[in-house]
Amino acid sequence: MSGTAIRGNADDAGDAPMRLFHLSATSLGGQSGTTTGQTANMRRVEAISGRTVGSRQLWMGQTHVAPGTSSGDHHHGASETGIYVLSGNPVFVFLQDGEQVRLHTSPGDYVYVPPWVPHREENPDPDTEAVVVISRTTQEAIVVNLPDLHPPDPHGTVDPTD
Repeated sequence: MSGTAIRGNADDAGDAPMRLFHLSATSLGGQSGTTTGQTANMRRVEAISGRTVGSRQLWMGQTHVAPGTSSGDHHHGASETGIYVLSGNPVFVFLQDGEQVRLHTSPGDYVYVPPWVPHREENPDPDTEAVVVISRTTQEAIVVNLPDLHPPDPHGTVDPTD
């Protein structure tokens, strides 16, 4: 990491670091991903976070989905997520009105994931890893793994018919 001084009003920054940070792509590759939440069949790599640069309301990183695999179903709690497709052709799957919707993407595309929306990433390509850049509105990567795409019961109750 290297820092470059910036000019600004320190009162506006609160506890934010008064410098810029540079994280090279090669420095991310060495991280195991164990410092951020993980989901089956995908690997999240932390880049910008409270832990790495002191951010307070932002988390950014990469997600890698291996060829021919799908992630587990999950959501990101109260965090909004912006996704930029860097490489591959990932498919984002979620439920709308009880029906499965599949968003097919290409490099250069963006995807918005609202808070609490269960989804999964699929990589149908048998040869090419899918890589996306993700940004979240929390400085930590909230990951709640789920058994399926149905939203969890917000009251934590159990259906007696199950």
